[in-house]
Amino acid sequence: MQRAANVCLLVVIAAVIAVPAPARADGYVTPWIGLSVSDITDNGHTAFGVTTGYMGAGVFGFEADVGYSPDFSGPSSLFRSDTAITVMGNFILGIPIGGTHGAGVRPFVTGGLGVVRTHTELGDLVEVSRTANTLNYNLGVGMMGFFSHHFGLRGDIRYFRTLEDTNRFSGFDLEPARLRYWRVTSGVTFR
Repeated sequence: MQRAANVCLLVVIAAVIAVPAPARADGYVTPWIGLSVSDITDNGHTAFGVTTGYMGAGVFGFEADVGYSPDFSGPSSLFRSDTAITVMGNFILGIPIGGTHGAGVRPFVTGGLGVVRTHTELGDLVEVSRTANTLNYNLGVGMMGFFSHHFGLRGDIRYFRTLEDTNRFSGFDLEPARLRYWRVTSGVTFR
């Protein structure tokens, strides 16, 4: 009887060890700060926001990115101030090196669609303002590095470009528009 119990116990232990671990989801939130740069002569303008995402089995997933640039095309002056808010929905592909839990790194590529809302005010003498909501796409690369299961750092660089309907009365044709810029960010990641 004792021998049968020991054999059963060994079989149960072997079965538990041999069964593959279930695929786990990996959610994260990253508050970030960065620079938006429109061309090589541009020194960059401050941007900040938050990116939150979810990766099934640690490789494929999606993320939402919300960013705010208080001085989008340069410092505010007596004659002009402008801001931009981006809201993006992206797919993400990241290969975890060192596993999906605990310390490790995850290089990734990301891309998706969203909306950029720009607001410009001209002059203090004559109150003129313009607000535009435009369809936007972005493509980027980056890396997340984790020191523990719940804490890490993230950095990425993304290219943003607006899209516009060029044939407004004869179908729906989206073409790249004038507004384009790069954004470089870094932040603390919590998962």
